[in-house]
Amino acid sequence: QVHLVESGGGLVQAGGSLRLSCAASGHPFNTYSMGWVRQAPGKEREFVAAISWNDGTNYEDSVKGRFIISSDSAKNTAYLQMNSLKPEDAAIYYCAACMFGSSQYVRPDSYDYWGQGAQVTVSA
Repeated sequence: QVHLVESGGGLVQAGGSLRLSCAASGHPFNTYSMGWVRQAPGKEREFVAAISWNDGTNYEDSVKGRFIISSDSAKNTAYLQMNSLKPEDAAIYYCAACMFGSSQYVRPDSYDYWGQGAQVTVSA
């Protein structure tokens, strides 16, 4: 069992920045990939970014160059730095873990464990 706790959501103006954090516990950090998935009202969950200790990072096209996913193994924490935010980025952001996974996994149903979600609101 991997337990994920998110923090860092909030309200920001378009063009602004936010950083989400996801603290993990329950298994050694290098046994799973970490991803961020978002869900806007009335829409399905959408892959945003992922990171794995063995194959790097991966981003959804609309966030490339604006979002940065990173991790700190000493803190068992993954981060999503979101810059140049747009109103269309507004959603609930979930961190997720996939046991022995890859950063190339983009289907939300690939992930085994989920955080509680963090609301990100972007005003125009």
